[in-house]
Amino acid sequence: MLNTTLRTGTRLIAALGVTLALALPAAAETLTDALIAAYRNSNLLEQNRAVLRAADEDVAVALSALRPTLGLSSDVTSSNQRLDQLQASLALSAQITVFDFGRNRLGVEVAKESVLATREALVNVEQQVLLSAVSAYVSVRLNQDIVALRESNVRLIAEELRAASDRFEVGETTRTDVAQAEARLAAARSDLIAAQGDLLVAREDYRLAVGRYPGDLRPLPRTPAIPRSLDEARTIASRTHPLIRQAQRLVTVGQLNLERARAQMRPTIGASASIGANDAGEDQRSFGLQLDQTLYAGGRLSALFRQALASSDQSRAALLQTTLDIGQQVGAAYANVTVANASIEAADRAIRANQTAFEGVRDEAALGARTTLDVLDAEQDLLSARTDRVSAEANRYVSVYALLSAMGLLTVEHLRLGIPTYDPAAYYNAVRNAPATSAQGKRLDRVLKSIGRTSP
Repeated sequence: MLNTTLRTGTRLIAALGVTLALALPAAAETLTDALIAAYRNSNLLEQNRAVLRAADEDVAVALSALRPTLGLSSDVTSSNQRLDQLQASLALSAQITVFDFGRNRLGVEVAKESVLATREALVNVEQQVLLSAVSAYVSVRLNQDIVALRESNVRLIAEELRAASDRFEVGETTRTDVAQAEARLAAARSDLIAAQGDLLVAREDYRLAVGRYPGDLRPLPRTPAIPRSLDEARTIASRTHPLIRQAQRLVTVGQLNLERARAQMRPTIGASASIGANDAGEDQRSFGLQLDQTLYAGGRLSALFRQALASSDQSRAALLQTTLDIGQQVGAAYANVTVANASIEAADRAIRANQTAFEGVRDEAALGARTTLDVLDAEQDLLSARTDRVSAEANRYVSVYALLSAMGLLTVEHLRLGIPTYDPAAYYNAVRNAPATSAQGKRLDRVLKSIGRTSP
């Protein structure tokens, strides 16, 4: 009996919990929630992470050139096509480059610098993803506010239409006043439909940027702090922007490739050894050193050197141009913030002035000193001022985050989103020593599992 009572009570408690959960409204979504979702759901980030993992493997490939190559060969021959006179042999051979003026080691350094450059490119993609999420969030909030303003406008004009109709019935206004109010109401409803359409488009943009449709979005939080001067912002950008850091890495790659092209013209010393046996039980062993020096290759080596020299010049020029481009982006973003702040102040003054004017015109119209059209015009001016205000605030918000992106600071770490991030060094550390099997291979499997991948 007691057990039955306990089971019944447990069911009641569980049912009550489900009922309360269904009754409670879903938690409103914050900008932080949207940024986290965008980071976790971005296919663009996943694509570029795969690109980085491929670059990591280039280090392992380059490192293999510093190690010996082992081979196993077997041979079965017959000199007269008789099966009873077959000759068989089995041999194990090894080859290694002893000295090549640092060519292979330079190849390893090129691969490492390319990995670091690709990591910076991944950071830049992260910034793009987060900025798109901010823009999408702000756009939905902006269009929701505009829809609310349009709905309020429709209600207000409808009231003015009823008032004009009532005054027309008692002969205080003309049929023209009523027609003007009707025309304004039709236009307001059309504007409302257009605003609702813009909101639907903004929702689709949000889904693309964040990975899901928006729910109940909370008001925008305070914007992050930004530098007090343009010069400070540009100084920060020159140190932290991933595209500048990537370009710097590529300059190093160009210099290393130039050294590799120079070493390609020099000789190479290699060593080889083999051990084997034939079907007669005879051991076959050999050891040797080889010196390889290209004397003439039709101008190929000289062309490769000149090509590497041109590529090195190109990477340095690209660094200078990237620095200028980022500086321009910082300046434009900083100017947009300044303009948006001024627009907000101007819109606030316009709202106050138009609110006073609207109230005055409406009171005068009630006394017969103003027409219905005057009231509608004043209301439209007030609506425009309020719309300008919310648009200016949205522009300011996006401009602040665009400035952070231009400075190279729009990252999960800098925004302190408080979530685990993709570790670009994990896969690199697992493969840099070119693991094949054994313990290193098992470690690689663990790394792949941690990022949601499995090795074949």
